[in-house]
Amino acid sequence: MQHRTEPGSIYAIAGPTASGKTELGVEVALRVGGEVINCDSVQIYKQIQIATAKPSAEEMRGVPHHLIGYVDANVNYTAADWAADAAAKIREIESRGRVPVLVGGTGFYLRTLKQPLFESPKTDAQLRERFRAIHLAKGADFLHRMLSRIDAAAAAGLPPKDHVRVIRALEVYFQTGRRMSEIRPQRADPPEFADRIVTFVLNPPRATLYDMIDRRTERHFEAGLVDEVKQLRASGVKDNTNALGAHAYRRVCEYLRGERTLAEAIEKSQQDVRNYAKRQLTWFRREPDVIWLDGFGGDQEMADRVLAARPL
Repeated sequence: MQHRTEPGSIYAIAGPTASGKTELGVEVALRVGGEVINCDSVQIYKQIQIATAKPSAEEMRGVPHHLIGYVDANVNYTAADWAADAAAKIREIESRGRVPVLVGGTGFYLRTLKQPLFESPKTDAQLRERFRAIHLAKGADFLHRMLSRIDAAAAAGLPPKDHVRVIRALEVYFQTGRRMSEIRPQRADPPEFADRIVTFVLNPPRATLYDMIDRRTERHFEAGLVDEVKQLRASGVKDNTNALGAHAYRRVCEYLRGERTLAEAIEKSQQDVRNYAKRQLTWFRREPDVIWLDGFGGDQEMADRVLAARPL
C-alpha cells in the first residue's frame, strides 16, 4: 500500500448504477493507498438500506469509507451540503498522506464539488411542499411554464421534466425575489484541489446492464424492501423526503398508499432505474475531460486501466 507526502491525483470512479463502481473504487483505493468518499445521493441516508447498494463490510475489503449513512432520512440534504462535506473529507484524507477516491454515480454532486454553487437560501419546507403538490396535481410541464413566466432564462436552461431543479429555481425566486438566472453566476471559487480530480466513467454493455438492474431490483424486493419502507414510515419518515423519493422507495410508497399493485411497483422500479442509468450516462457524456472505461468495474483489467491512464 502506498502513502504520499505530496497531494497528487484525486480519483473519481463514476458511471451508471449497477456498473461495478464500488468494486473498482475499492480496488483502486487498495492499490494507491486510498480511502473512498461516497458520491451517491442515496447512500448518504442512515435509515434506508436495501435498495441503496451501500457496500457491505466484505465489499469494502478493509478500505475506509466516508460519507455513507450519515444523514437522517427526514433531512433534504443538498448537493452543496455534500460538496462541503466532501471537500473537508478530501483535505483530511490528504493531510494523512492518503489518496481520496470518490465513488458514485451522482454527477451533479461531483460537478458541484468542482464548480461550487452560488449561495442560495436554505430550503423552506412549506414552500417546497406546495410546489411538490403542484407537481403531483398538474405535472412537471406546468411548473416549467410557471418558471418561464418569472425567469425565462433559467427555464430555457432546464428540461421541462427536470422538476427537481425547476422547483428549486421557483423556491429561490419566491424566497428572495431574485431570479435564479441573475444569481447563478455568483459562484464561489473552485476548491484548490479541483483540477486534480480525474473522473473515470464506466460504460458497460447496455443490454447486460439493464438485465443486471432488473435482477437486482427483484432481489431488493425479495430482501424485504416493502417491510423496510413500512418501518421507515412508521418511524416518522415522510413519503415526500428525498430519501423515500429515491428509486424503488418511491414506488413502494405508492404501493402502500394503494396507488399501484406490488407487481406494478416492481416493474415501475425496474423501469425507473434503467432510465436513471441512461440519464447518468448522458450526464457524463456532457462533462469535460472524463476518461471512459468500456466494461464493468469488476472486469479484471479495469483497475490497471485506471492507473495506467492516470499514474500517481
